[in-house]
Amino acid sequence: MVADLLIEIGTEEIPARFIPPVLEEMKVSLAKRLEQERLAVEVVKTMGTPRRLTLIAQKVATQQAESTAEIIGPPQAVAFGADGQPTQAAFGFARAQGVEVKDLIVVQTDRGPYLAVKKHAAGRPAHERLSEILPEWILGLSFPKSMRWGSLTVTFARPLHWIVALFGEEVIPFAVGDITSGRLTYGHRFQAPQAITLATADAEAYINSLRQAQVLVAPEERRAKLLEQLQQAAASVQGQIVPNPELLQENTFLVEYPNLTLGNFEEKFLALPDDVLITSMREHQRYFSLRDGSGKLMPHFIAVNNTLARNPDVVRQGHERVLRARLSDAMFFFQEDRKVNLDDWVEALRGVVYHSLLGTSYDKMARFRSLARYLAERLLPDSITPVHRAATLCKADLVSGMVGEFPSLQGIMGREYALLAGEAPEVADAIWTHYLPRHAGDQLPDNPVGAIVGMADRLDSICGCFGVGLIPTGAADPYGLRRQALAIISILGEKKFYLDLSSAVSYSLSLLQDKLTLPVDQTHAEIIEFFRTRLHHLLTGENFSVEVVEAVLTTSFTDIVEAMEKVRALEEVRRGLDFPSLAVAFKRVINISRQAPAAVIKPELFDNTAEQELFQATIAMEEVVARALPARDYAEVFKALAALKTPVDRFFDEVLVMTDDLNIRANRLALLVRISQTFLKVADFSRIAF
Repeated sequence: MVADLLIEIGTEEIPARFIPPVLEEMKVSLAKRLEQERLAVEVVKTMGTPRRLTLIAQKVATQQAESTAEIIGPPQAVAFGADGQPTQAAFGFARAQGVEVKDLIVVQTDRGPYLAVKKHAAGRPAHERLSEILPEWILGLSFPKSMRWGSLTVTFARPLHWIVALFGEEVIPFAVGDITSGRLTYGHRFQAPQAITLATADAEAYINSLRQAQVLVAPEERRAKLLEQLQQAAASVQGQIVPNPELLQENTFLVEYPNLTLGNFEEKFLALPDDVLITSMREHQRYFSLRDGSGKLMPHFIAVNNTLARNPDVVRQGHERVLRARLSDAMFFFQEDRKVNLDDWVEALRGVVYHSLLGTSYDKMARFRSLARYLAERLLPDSITPVHRAATLCKADLVSGMVGEFPSLQGIMGREYALLAGEAPEVADAIWTHYLPRHAGDQLPDNPVGAIVGMADRLDSICGCFGVGLIPTGAADPYGLRRQALAIISILGEKKFYLDLSSAVSYSLSLLQDKLTLPVDQTHAEIIEFFRTRLHHLLTGENFSVEVVEAVLTTSFTDIVEAMEKVRALEEVRRGLDFPSLAVAFKRVINISRQAPAAVIKPELFDNTAEQELFQATIAMEEVVARALPARDYAEVFKALAALKTPVDRFFDEVLVMTDDLNIRANRLALLVRISQTFLKVADFSRIAF
């Protein structure tokens, strides 16, 4: 027998950003709990609005499945004495399991015979068990912030008002705080506030009942309705919505039934940069912006309301009045900011604390400006001057009035003000693009100058934090150092910047020497390992074999791009039919020469044709590798290494390396060491299974 389970948690309005994560948590956590309770379920899904969090589990078993568990106790030799009588160990185990010693059995394990007890658990009615676990499950849901209300000790995102708990047609009785579960839900707070009695846990009936009460409880339906209304409103003025998936998502979870208002603002505000207008409307009011067919912003906006306006004109005028004040503030900040010289803002950074242990924002800028120049000299020598200027100005807008009002515009306003001040376009663009990527999946900087400045800024942050002990832990990374390291790796890879990361870290630490509280060598080693771990995660996340990634990164990885290219090439070679031969050849060489020192090879000591053949093949291989490796032609490198397979095999078949003649033995080991040193310039093949 099966039945549907419906849980609806009715609350005061929950912040929009809280809802999607908790809906996912509800689905995953209850599905796991039902499995633990031996209650089979076909599908679990969630939905919700600002006033309700809903879970529907379809076709839940009405009875727990029976179970038999075998619990292992002490070894038989410990549980029974030489006379065959049970010891205290046997009595203690039996007592702990609630059985008699005579009920214990002996089972064979990998460690020998052990005492055990088999426990049979009969299945309880699901209705009974659910009434016990659901209060605990509800209160176990996590939110960024929770609150208490009244004199209650329970906490939740917002105060609870009702709980629906139906299993089929039955109410599952329980209480959370002062709220008792039942079958009553409620419609839209203002448009249909009456109680609704739910007869069953049927999902379709539940959704339809709320729809009739002006609540679209399914987020996908609400989003589709919102998008449809947005497109209709935009079309009414021949405009198009400025795409913003995050704003669409936020508005979806701000309302229970969307009702839109198309408003206007004065055309004089179009003199503001587009990003200022869009941000003013989005961040404070959650309004959507419009563009015309040519891509220009229009003096219109769309507001999303949670209620149907009795007088649409009054509502529209209210939105317009609020937006007018916001845009007037933005216009004031923009005009005042333009009166200030960019270099004056740079000086003002001296009064802004970046971190108490790492100095002011000006100190940081001066450090990463020097580091950016260091990087430009090696990676972008024709752009040293714009790199220096961009690094100088890239944080200047942090003290501007506009960024103070709209922090999300940092970099964007810096670019606008730099262009208005007559700075070179590549410098102005770098002020913005040096922040990219801002998060996983974000765009990378298309401006090489911005890429260099952005890497310098991030590397200074990483080196500075590590140097004063602000190192990420498994549970916390408050300064986003992992994200910043991945950004550097991604930029290096995308731009094909061949950089010796170890030297760059050393230079960065030298700029921080008056701030460091930890030894330089220790800090350097920890930073390099930090980057290695991030690169390992990145490459394995791109479906490269863990073995291949480790084989390359074990040998060398401080040139990130070179390491990436080696991994790609080795992954390709690994798929070939000849790869096992290459791996076997290397392993045979490395295993026997692992402890041997490098030494000069003396061809006159060769007394076997196989030795001479391998020596000549090694010289030929080294010539190819010496040419192909600097050219980063790794396919040619691997081809040259693979050519050693036959002479290596013959060598081991015909030559006794560990001969009694110590001179000959040392000479043969020197040859193998020389081969292994060349192999290890590319990868440690011994780490790859085949």
